[in-house]
Amino acid sequence: MQLIRRVISFRMSNPILSGLCHAFVWMLLGALILSLFLWMSSMREQELSLYTYVVHGLSLLVGGFVAGKRSGEKGWYHGGLTGIIYGLIVLLIGFLALDASFNWKDSLQLASAFLISALGGIFGVNTHRS
Repeated sequence: MQLIRRVISFRMSNPILSGLCHAFVWMLLGALILSLFLWMSSMREQELSLYTYVVHGLSLLVGGFVAGKRSGEKGWYHGGLTGIIYGLIVLLIGFLALDASFNWKDSLQLASAFLISALGGIFGVNTHRS
């Protein structure tokens, strides 16, 4: 039984990578819920911009929280770095998929991603048990 637990159990020791994985899982779930809203209601795609910002914000908060909790120290740093990497990946996807160029709004979004994730990291590091 111990062999099965060792083989199946997968734990990331890097707090930033773990935070990114949790953030993208939450983003995936939020995108799925928003897709269901589009499908089951009369909502149009143009009305989704606020909801997508909420989904990204919650994903960043959870990712920063997990990164801060896993790091055990400097939660703002690990959470903020998780937010910057998350934001860069989202911008890269937008650049490659939608041919969007980089402008000043993107730097504002990166700064807000850093702040939201850093806040999550601060909360996460303070829930770490000594």
